[in-house]
Amino acid sequence: MNGASREALAAARERLDALTDNTSVDAAALADDLASVTALLHREVSLRRVLTDPAQSGESKAELVARLLSGQVSGEAVDLVSGLVRSRWSQSRDLVDSVEELANTADLTAAQRAGGLDDVEDELFRFGRIVGSDTELRSALTSRTATTAAKSELLRSLLGGKAQPATERVIVRLVTQPRGRSLEAGLESLSKLAADRRDRTVAIVTSAVPLSDRQKQRLGAALAKIYGREMHLNLDVDPAVLGGISVRVGDEIINGTVAERLEEATRRMAG
Repeated sequence: MNGASREALAAARERLDALTDNTSVDAAALADDLASVTALLHREVSLRRVLTDPAQSGESKAELVARLLSGQVSGEAVDLVSGLVRSRWSQSRDLVDSVEELANTADLTAAQRAGGLDDVEDELFRFGRIVGSDTELRSALTSRTATTAAKSELLRSLLGGKAQPATERVIVRLVTQPRGRSLEAGLESLSKLAADRRDRTVAIVTSAVPLSDRQKQRLGAALAKIYGREMHLNLDVDPAVLGGISVRVGDEIINGTVAERLEEATRRMAG
């Protein structure tokens, strides 16, 4: 997002945090309400254009939201969406993306309250790895001919009772309402959102053998010193790296594997 949309989303995040700081607010129910609004705005292109039209006053757009949503979703959801449409947006799609992010954040907040946010982060990562290595499963989850009910049932058979409720909810929403995104991109976005919820950065660590607890602690401390914030380590084992570790933080790769050093030596000899 750029410009006005980025500022609007930042303000909405603050409003959501203030709202969910009140433990009387059911964060999971709020997530469901915001997900319903996301689906509505994605489906009704003309509506979202009206709600992001800079020629319309913020109050008139908020009043329209109240008329459409009151009685359909909670008052908290109506207030959040009303605040969003009072803001200016660079493009109409950004409004939908923002409501969806708030829905996912509300679910992650519910997990955080229950002490399960770390588990959600790990489960999202592991699920991404499973999907990446199982082409049949990926095809079933991304098929354009499979029904939403069939995809939901498949996910519940995989995750139901085996993962945090928030993990299941956000993955079901991603798969059944992809909105043009790849499954991998959506899962990565969710992982980053979960990490941001704890003000941490995700580091994907690949090693030839599993790291010991001491190694994980030392690596986490070293990366936190480099990046200036606490790191959440997503650990992956790949014998192909031969030795050492490879660390990816966002688009940056820190590669200290034997395989990488051998490739570098080969390149130098060839040159």
